[in-house]
Formats: sequence, structure tokens, C-alpha cells
Amino acid sequence: MAPSLPDITPAAELDETATVARDLIRFDTSNYGGGTANGEREAAEYVEARLAALGLAPQLFEPEPRRTSVVARVPGRDSSKPALVVHGHLDVVPADARNWSVDPFAGEVRDGMLWGRGAVDMKDMDAMMLTALGDIIGSGSQPARDLVVAFFADEEAGGGLGSGWLVDHHPELFAGATEAISEVGGYSITVGGRRAYLLQTGEKSLLWIRLVARGVAAHGSRLIRDNAITKLAEAVATLGRTEWPIRLTDTTRELLGEIAGVLGVDPEQVSPDELALATGSASGFITATLRTTSNPTLLTAGYKHNVIPDRAEALIDIRTLPGEEDAVLAEVKALIGDDVDIEIVHRDVGLESATSGTLVDAVKRSLEVHDPGVPVFPYLLSGGTDNKALSRLGIAGYGFAPLKLPEGLDFPAMFHGVDERVPLDALVFGRQVLRDLLLDY
Repeated sequence: MAPSLPDITPAAELDETATVARDLIRFDTSNYGGGTANGEREAAEYVEARLAALGLAPQLFEPEPRRTSVVARVPGRDSSKPALVVHGHLDVVPADARNWSVDPFAGEVRDGMLWGRGAVDMKDMDAMMLTALGDIIGSGSQPARDLVVAFFADEEAGGGLGSGWLVDHHPELFAGATEAISEVGGYSITVGGRRAYLLQTGEKSLLWIRLVARGVAAHGSRLIRDNAITKLAEAVATLGRTEWPIRLTDTTRELLGEIAGVLGVDPEQVSPDELALATGSASGFITATLRTTSNPTLLTAGYKHNVIPDRAEALIDIRTLPGEEDAVLAEVKALIGDDVDIEIVHRDVGLESATSGTLVDAVKRSLEVHDPGVPVFPYLLSGGTDNKALSRLGIAGYGFAPLKLPEGLDFPAMFHGVDERVPLDALVFGRQVLRDLLLDY
């Protein structure tokens, strides 16, 4: 039965894409990790209703109460072609309203932008998917090939209750699909005063670990050298300060060559970091793709000021280059020594898809129509997406959520950051480019 929906009539000043994104932001789908989340159910029911209104037959999947994903298949003009998966996720990371300029779940429009948690990660793309499909189906047309349209739960905790669960339990949903497009690609950057677009063609590997230090429990006034917190702090500082060496993959080498070409420099004579920094705010993503990163993210220890605890824990977010997970884990063990144990919380693969081919050509054509003469560069994502789960089915994943952004907007800072926001005109641009891509490819 269709849910009771918020008003989905577009406000006079908003494109429908902004209206849908605003509505989705107003569903607080915060995912805290560790199995704690508000759940995606209401947002999923909203998406289900919009897909059903287009004449599609969406299915809801809920491996645990309220952890809801939506999948629908859209017939294409040529079903003999391999299907394309077009996917987003409905959950978001939490937001502390005390740090924001606006209510993070109000979907406020201000200064020509839509503000709120999920505005770029990734309810903007969810909205583009819905409105681009609406444009195609509403005009009586069809996409060029069959589409598997998916709105996943739980991406922000690794996808175990979303894409990963569906791949394991319902692989038939993705039958015939060979490629996928999703988030964190397709946005514009500025290099040497010239606009370019980044197409995400790969992702770093994910290695989330827990460090556990043990010691002697005692009164806080005693001389205790076997202190769990001290041992943990030393290990955390070591990993947090480790400078991992630069190593270029095929993707990053090609990207740096493209950047050097725009700047008119020899990539062999300029350091990779310098070339990455030439992309301005985008370097916040790109510099992290040139090396492994190991960032402490959470500490847990103790329960009273005058009690030395016998256990202390820390979470470390490690992102390695594709295929280097085992080598990095061995190095981590060597760095912290034997006094601290390592537990693997979550591990997932790195990806590198082809940087050329018919899909890449179609992406370039769709951008060319709306922003003529602007180059498209491949890049490796420092984070991860639901493409990791789809890769287990042999589906090559790309990031293409097209946004034409103003120079100076620190777009990488919007991801999981404070005052997340997206320009309204970028949403219109994205809807149009995505529509053309789906009609063409």
C-alpha cells in the first residue's frame, strides 16, 4: 500500500529535481554504523511511490526491520544489449545540528543552493535518477538498454544490509547487467583556469580495523606501566602519523597525465602531489588516491577518572590502493608491534574499471551536449561505493553523478561535512545530462 507522502508538488522556484532531493533530505535516514540506524523505510516508500507512478514495478527488500532498499527494472529499446545498473543509496551519515548553519534535515534552500545532509551524498543523485527517468518515460520514450534502477540501504556502513545483501540473496535482480553508474563522479573541477569533469573509474580498497590494547586494571593513583590506554595511544599516533609512500595505479597515472597536459608541464618533472594540488578543492579527494591512508576515527576506553582500565580500543579507517590490502595489513602489524591486537571490522575490494570504451564515450557525449569542449578525466575514488558489492557479479562500476559546479566550491568538503549543500542549477544540469546518457547508451 502506498505510503502517506510529503507534498511532492514542486515549489514554483524549484526544478523538480531539487524538490525531490529536498523531500528525500527531510527523511532522516542517519546510519550510525554498527547496526544502529534510523532506517531507510520512509525514504524507500517515497521512492517506490514515484517509480510506481511512472508505470514501473518497484520491489522493496528489507533484510532487517526498516533497512529498506528499492529495485526496479526499466525496459530499454534494445533489450539485447547488456543491462546498466543505475544506483544510489538512501542512508546518510549522521549530522550534529549544533555545528550547522541550517537544520541538516530541513532541506532548506538558501543562496541558490539546497542545504542538508545528503545534498551531495547522495540524495541529489537519487533525485536525478528519478527525474531523468520521469523525463524519459513521460515523453513516451525508453532508455537505450534495460536499466536496473536501485536505491540501496546501508551504504554508509559498508552495504551489508543493502547492496551486499541483495547481491548475495537476490543476484537475479541484476541479471544481464555488465556495468553500473553511481556516485562521486561526473562533477566539474577547475585546472589551470579551465573546467574539466572527473569520471570515477576506480575505488580504493577498504580496510576498517579495531585496535585492542590490554593492561592492568588499577587505581588511578598507582604507578602502572602496563597501561592499556598508553599502549593504545602509541599505536594510534603511529598509524595516524604514518606517511605512506606514493604509488601510482593505471588510473592515477592517466589522470595526472591529463592534468599535466592542461597545465602544459611534463608529468615526469612535476611531483604527483603538485599535479593533484593543481585541481584546487578536488585535490581533497585526489591526493588521497596516490597512497594508502590510515586515519584514527574513534576511541573507547575507561569508565571513571580514577580507574585505570584493563582494555582500550580504537577504530582505524584504512584505504589502500587496489590489491594492496594484505601488504598494508602486514605493515600495520609491524608498525604497532605485538602489544596491541588487530581485529578486522570490515574489508572490501578495490576496483579499477576501463578508462575507455562505449560507456565512457557515451558519458563524454552527454557532457559535450551541455558543456561543449570540456574534457573528461578518469580518477580513482579515495572512498568506496556500492559498486564494490556489484563487482562480485562481474559488474564494472563507475561514478557519474553529473554536476556543473562553480569554481571555488569545496565539493569534497561536502561529503560527510558540515553545511553540506549543492547548487540548484547543478541539479538541473545533472538531470539533463543523466537523461541524455540513458537515452543514448
